[in-house]
Amino acid sequence: MNIAKFINQNMELILVEWDAFAATFGTVADKMSTQELRDHAKQILQFVAEDIQTAETPEQKEAKSQDLSSPPANDESASSIHGRLRYASGFTLRQLIAEYRALRASVLKLWQQSCSDVWVENAQDMMRFNEAIDQSLAEAAIAYSDKVNETRDIFLAILGHDLRSPLAVTALAGTYLSRAGAFDNQIQQIGFRVKRSAATMNAMVNDLLILARTQLGDGIPIERLECDLNDIGRWAIEDSTAVHPKSLFELNTRGELKGAFDQQRLQQVLINLINNAAQYGAADRPIIVDIVGEKDRILLQVCNEGPPIPEELLPTLFSSLVQLPEQDGNDRPRSSLGLGLFIAKEIVVAHGGDINVSSDQDAGTVFSVYLPRK
Repeated sequence: MNIAKFINQNMELILVEWDAFAATFGTVADKMSTQELRDHAKQILQFVAEDIQTAETPEQKEAKSQDLSSPPANDESASSIHGRLRYASGFTLRQLIAEYRALRASVLKLWQQSCSDVWVENAQDMMRFNEAIDQSLAEAAIAYSDKVNETRDIFLAILGHDLRSPLAVTALAGTYLSRAGAFDNQIQQIGFRVKRSAATMNAMVNDLLILARTQLGDGIPIERLECDLNDIGRWAIEDSTAVHPKSLFELNTRGELKGAFDQQRLQQVLINLINNAAQYGAADRPIIVDIVGEKDRILLQVCNEGPPIPEELLPTLFSSLVQLPEQDGNDRPRSSLGLGLFIAKEIVVAHGGDINVSSDQDAGTVFSVYLPRK
């Protein structure tokens, strides 16, 4: 009897073994009924049996063996649904994979017991069976991972939103304590530190909110209004000075710098680039900010001297949650979660522009932003 026929004729026997194994997962399975434990197991087995009996060309066999076959047209396959339900029920990814391992072992054991001889045809069936199980497992694992990522992003969005109110109170307290003439110098210094800490935390919260928004598919909204990038450069340096008071900043501007851009977002781009330069650049050398108005575009450049970024790290800099290694003797505060360059790129791309970086011992590290006027 071939394995597909065996599965269809012995469905309940196989499912009983599935139930017995799933019930060993302890707390996560204690409150689940038999029906919940075997969620979509029958449909998965039916898919496996049908896949085994489906004719395949040599090219399709080769593609499947290399995991290059086309995904099923229906995203709501039994395997995908099973993966999402297992996540919702509290199963770990390891337990999900263990279920499939047990299903594979149970079918092969029971099938072997029912066969008196092993033929070439049976070996072919076994190979097809393993391929179908692997495909089902891959779909379930992808769906499970998608739910993990979705939950993480929603959590980040909620966390960032809920932290804004206490941060506003902290910033207000810092402003009150640092008022000139209201308190003695010691209290004023405490107020200044509270303000700087609140500004740093607020930048982190904003970064978390933007990350969550981009990961959830909403993207970064851009509102184009007439603005002057000369003002944006000055404001960005003022904000960065509050976080890095010991750093030196130099702003150079030339050309026509007015245009229709999202002023708040571009200020955020510059702040992120300047803060990055302050964290990793030479402490005794100024950070140079150049803003140049050209005919069809505006060029923003932030340059810092210091140890060059290793060439192999350059392609990863604009990915989320990436931070460069700490440099020896660098006690300057980090004002981000490794999201600053990722967010800068997202904002620039939303403007239809481009951003890149170069780094060497002679020219230093230079981040260049190109913004089209139209």
